[in-house]
Amino acid sequence: MEVEPSAPYVEHQKEVTIRNDVNLKKETLRIEPDQENPGKAFTFDATVARGIQATILDQENPTQRRSFLATFLATSVALSLHATPLALAQNWGTRSFLRERFFEPGLSPEDSVARIRQTAEGLHSIRDMLETMSWRYVLYYIRLKQAYLSQDMKNAMTMVPETRRNSYVQTANELVDNMAEFDYYVRTPKVYESYLYYEKTLKSIDDLVALLA
Repeated sequence: MEVEPSAPYVEHQKEVTIRNDVNLKKETLRIEPDQENPGKAFTFDATVARGIQATILDQENPTQRRSFLATFLATSVALSLHATPLALAQNWGTRSFLRERFFEPGLSPEDSVARIRQTAEGLHSIRDMLETMSWRYVLYYIRLKQAYLSQDMKNAMTMVPETRRNSYVQTANELVDNMAEFDYYVRTPKVYESYLYYEKTLKSIDDLVALLA
């Protein structure tokens, strides 16, 4: 069934011409506003060769549509600017690859500490991937963690008391070295050495988390 406008559109069109597909008979019908949604929808009923019932949605004012779109975008931007990075840091996990890679926020020292703890939990959780020798996934994961771990350790150092600064720096350097060796042996791959430096990496990051406690 086709709907042919009888005149250029106006905001409250009162008539519409329709053509029945059966006998091609044209009927001009009166349109009555919908009482439940005035100004938004118009409903008409007609009987020609076959029963016809249709609903014509009123077209939105272009100015109102642009205004609504601008308001929606402004609200979305405002909400994203006021979102707390801590909430994001608490959601870092083993399956947050895309978020960490493309939407990594600049975190405060407190949030950096939270993400280091999440990184430690994530490194503990990849043991299953090592046992199944899923080298590609392990390599991708540790390189992803390395991409922001150094910056997190620098930010978190301000939270460490002066008496533990030297121990913190030494442990952080050991963690970086062990992760680099772990990366190398996973890339080779060599099973025994990969497990060896995986355990060393876990010990280093656990010691680092303990210093941040």
